[in-house]
Amino acid sequence: MRPLKLLLLLPLLAGLGGCNFVVLDPSGHIAAQQRDLLVISTGLMLIIIIPVMALTVLFAWRYRHSNNAAKYEPDWDHSTMLELVIWAAPLAIIICLGALTYLGTHLLDPYRPLARINHDQPVPADTKPLEIEVVSLDWKWLFIYPESGVASVNEVAVPVDRPVRFRLTSGSVMNAFYVPAMAGMIYSMAGMETQLHAVMNQPGEFEGFSSNYSGEGFSGMRFVMKSVDDAGFDAWIEAARSSARTLDRDAYLELAKPSEKVPAETFTNVDPSLFQAIVEQCVEPGSLCMSEWMVADDGSPLCGPLTTASLNEADFTVDAPMSRPHGTGLSPVRGAGMKTPTDKSWQATEAALPAPTQL
Repeated sequence: MRPLKLLLLLPLLAGLGGCNFVVLDPSGHIAAQQRDLLVISTGLMLIIIIPVMALTVLFAWRYRHSNNAAKYEPDWDHSTMLELVIWAAPLAIIICLGALTYLGTHLLDPYRPLARINHDQPVPADTKPLEIEVVSLDWKWLFIYPESGVASVNEVAVPVDRPVRFRLTSGSVMNAFYVPAMAGMIYSMAGMETQLHAVMNQPGEFEGFSSNYSGEGFSGMRFVMKSVDDAGFDAWIEAARSSARTLDRDAYLELAKPSEKVPAETFTNVDPSLFQAIVEQCVEPGSLCMSEWMVADDGSPLCGPLTTASLNEADFTVDAPMSRPHGTGLSPVRGAGMKTPTDKSWQATEAALPAPTQL
């Protein structure tokens, strides 16, 4: 009966043969290094785990209750050789894992520009990374190609063996950009910009998705990454330029409305300042960018360059410099002399509120 049960499991094993272990079989240099890091780390840990599991079975069998031939030594309490093995082996493994983690943390930093296209080929000195601006929305992905003036939704194309620099932000809640075949995931957050440098070394179509839960339509928040040769990439860009849809700020605000399982589409004539406006949360007409609020009393920005119209000086006044309390040993606040709106209508509203009740 038992052999029959084992035969019934064979179709399940055959089904597993059709699975795509993309994390262990990546198509990009960064993902391949991350795969190697995972495999080496697992192998180092198995140096301890496998002997412990084997010895557990051995001791359980050797010192079982029915084995009267087992040697009984109730007074044994120390073995120098055993102590050396118990402490030396884990210590060596921890040192190796620490060195591996330190190197991997710096070499695989997503903000670090690529030094190599693959293990055998360094990045040529005259190679410029392809820049793609990524915006996570509810529940879709927007990709902007600033050099070409085109954009796409739920589809992105990259040339084989060309470094890519992704600049990511979110138009809504936090998400995580993840193409397992290309590189590890990187978060996208509203009001912030994150970066990811990566490269694809094999042509094909690969799946990308959000790996951070973001609401009702999260399960359908997937996109296709097309890895093509230079000619195929140029053809994809030209096809996007022939799109009937343009992407200005009004079109973006319409696109940003929550929607699920959006089919892939392309846009042309993309507003060149759109991505920065999304980062600074000032896409809507009449809204001030974050950098416009962060302006010092001398007119210089405290949080990056101004990207929209200059502030109206008549609407702002300069506050008195702020300082730290005496005796704290802290330097003055950098925001001293911040400009604030001269409109004091909020004071009248505050004065009209009833006084707090004393408890």
